[in-house]
Amino acid sequence: MQSKYLIVDKALLPPYFEKVVQARELLDDGQARDVSEAVKMVGISRSTYYKYKDLVRNISTVSMGRHAIISMMISHKVGILSTVIGVISGYDYSVWTITQNPPVDAKANVVITLELGEDAGALDDMIRDISNIPGVTKVQLLGMD
Repeated sequence: MQSKYLIVDKALLPPYFEKVVQARELLDDGQARDVSEAVKMVGISRSTYYKYKDLVRNISTVSMGRHAIISMMISHKVGILSTVIGVISGYDYSVWTITQNPPVDAKANVVITLELGEDAGALDDMIRDISNIPGVTKVQLLGMD
């Protein structure tokens, strides 16, 4: 199996995964002021929330489709971002937007929105290839629509 992601019935998972999602929704909706309040409302520890917050999502927030948003940290060196874009174009995906924060400690956060077209099947491979570029770390799929 090549894909990094699985769709699993939540009945198979420990209940704290769903509580992490609930805590995130409380924060996103403004029903909780901060993480401490959100985790207290759903009954999990802050460490559980922080451990899984980027790994567990509700299927309605990440549904397969035509657009993907990926985030990464890149070293502030000439040519790294253009190499990333070259990998993306090699998969025949179109770049919609690129947002790059100013570098801090010679590293910058970059968020790229892609148009996948009809074929999102190679997205895992593309993310793996981007992760293998020297100077690129923390490549993460943020969402799809």
